Amino acid sequence: MGTQTAEQRAAERDDVLAKAAAAKKVAPVLATLPTVKKDELLLAAAEVLIERTEDILAANNQDIEAGRANGMAESLVDRLALDAGRIEGIAGGLRQVAGLQDPVGEVLRGSVMANGIQMKQVRVPLGVMGMVYEARPNVTVDAFGLAIKSGNVALLRGSSTARFSNEKLVEILQQVAADHGLPREIVQLLPCESHDSVQDLITARGLVDVVIPRGSARLINAVVTGATVPAIETGTGNCHFYIDRDAELDSAIDMVINGKTRRCSVCNATETVLLDEALADADKISVIEALQAAGVTVHGEKASLEGLGATEIVQAEEADWADEYLSFDIACAVVDGVEGAINHIAQWSTGHTEAIASLNAYTLQKFANEVDSAAVMLNASTAFTDGEQFGMGAEIGISTQKLHARGPMALPELTSTKWILEGTGQTRP
Repeated sequence: MGTQTAEQRAAERDDVLAKAAAAKKVAPVLATLPTVKKDELLLAAAEVLIERTEDILAANNQDIEAGRANGMAESLVDRLALDAGRIEGIAGGLRQVAGLQDPVGEVLRGSVMANGIQMKQVRVPLGVMGMVYEARPNVTVDAFGLAIKSGNVALLRGSSTARFSNEKLVEILQQVAADHGLPREIVQLLPCESHDSVQDLITARGLVDVVIPRGSARLINAVVTGATVPAIETGTGNCHFYIDRDAELDSAIDMVINGKTRRCSVCNATETVLLDEALADADKISVIEALQAAGVTVHGEKASLEGLGATEIVQAEEADWADEYLSFDIACAVVDGVEGAINHIAQWSTGHTEAIASLNAYTLQKFANEVDSAAVMLNASTAFTDGEQFGMGAEIGISTQKLHARGPMALPELTSTKWILEGTGQTRP
């Protein structure tokens, strides 16, 4: 991103605010759109995306070429890259969302007051939903689908690294909307020429109702701390897997390798493996060697792990315990049983997903009760923290905060509520 002149900066801000104002204007259209119309739009969009696969791939290739020319890491290229299969998957996500229950209008609770007033609490759209995200163009379509089904307008600020892909996708989605008699402004892409456009979005109080960041820890922190618009924090995934003394070792190894290598660039990838000190040294070495055989570089206390018989260990620094690798790297520590694992997780976790392998019911329950993260896996891979796996359809992100939404966020999490009271002329004494 180059330096902008004052005139360019002013024009960018005006563009963001104009699009936010347009989104606010059309929000009532989506808020009252019947479910059948939402589903027709989503299903049509899925079909058109597949029909336009070659156009989308051509735009995506422009982004990939530019990224590699600028030294983009291959793990990020993997997040950015589309192919026919991934586009089919993106379209499938829209079809899945179309098949889900519409949350808008759902009555959560109700009663009749003593004076005869009928009272109910119903789900309503949030309104204008701002999204700030990095690299992954599939998020553009996921956000559109979930926003439409939950009655929200999507205001998208993607990364400059996916600029051409996002522009093509939004162009297609806007045309589908127009073809169905809806305003193009129900989904809009904000400028990405400078980081300042993010600040313009997250401070547009009165125009934007909620902002959701999805990406690196740096991006999420910048949005959450800088926003004057309400923000939902989606967290980075420093996910841990603890192998207990009572684990079935081969199964535990399979789960760790699946969590680490299935797709290392996603937030539910396993980033740290914790080994119970009570495991036999040979079992500890089996875990490390299985990871290395799968192409994973192991970071840990070099002297202590090599003292057990491990080889090719990279000495861990503090960042190894704190950060997402998003690569074929994993941190490894030996801990003093489940208590040690819980304490390590409490110190270093980002609150996303933690997992345990054990056949001891007491240990499993203790881990489930005391680990404070959005998702806890008992004898299952961390890779299962995913909206689609949870039966929610395409998710908007994984929330690691504790207010409003936590864990995979789908349709219900993109709504608020309001109270409707119906009387017959009652007045309050």
